[in-house]
Amino acid sequence: MNWFYTPELTKDDKNFILPEEESKHACKVLRLEKGDKLGLLNGKGYVFEAQVTEDNAKKCALKINSYVFEEASPIQVHIAIAPTKNMDRLEWFVEKATEIGVTEISLILTHNCERKIVKDERLHKIMVSAIKQSQRKYLPKLNPLTGLDKFLEKHPKGAVAHCYPANKMALRSTLQKSAYPILIGPEGDFTEEEIKQILQRGFDPVTLGKNRLRTETAALYACMYAKTIFE
Repeated sequence: MNWFYTPELTKDDKNFILPEEESKHACKVLRLEKGDKLGLLNGKGYVFEAQVTEDNAKKCALKINSYVFEEASPIQVHIAIAPTKNMDRLEWFVEKATEIGVTEISLILTHNCERKIVKDERLHKIMVSAIKQSQRKYLPKLNPLTGLDKFLEKHPKGAVAHCYPANKMALRSTLQKSAYPILIGPEGDFTEEEIKQILQRGFDPVTLGKNRLRTETAALYACMYAKTIFE
């Protein structure tokens, strides 16, 4: 079955018009015709089965046949990551983390961060594509690029992975089910002053193993590790 993202769709809707971009994809790319069935995800826990009633490439009309709802998990996996210089690597992380089940991604601007601008719209599209692929019921929250100071003001606790010699704990021993972001630094790592600041705020220093990982690899590893522990 082909899947479409329809955030405006609610359980009370009996009929629905696909947005123009999705209509074009349905009718011109996939060549869906009147009577064909398709799946809809609103990213808020609902999954719908629908049927094409008018195969118009600008306004594809649907009849909603049924829906199911999945409660949101109380377990939250929040990864805070400094954007990579190569945008492809950040996009790769966002796609894979979404498929795995990340709940929230925050983009953090640090001293050694070489990328100062990130197109949220592009990352949002990647997330949407990933929930279609994996049939996830909830679209992760994407927080726009913000400075480290502001991020720490909003999040008084969490975990931080860094490369400086220090006594670090296993992520398993510190991880919490909610309100506990895992902070991953940029290529070149955090500065020593930033690490001091983060630890003074109450973050736990954690290890992600013996090997030195790329930023996006460390972030995905942390996401997978958290999911494995809780599930």
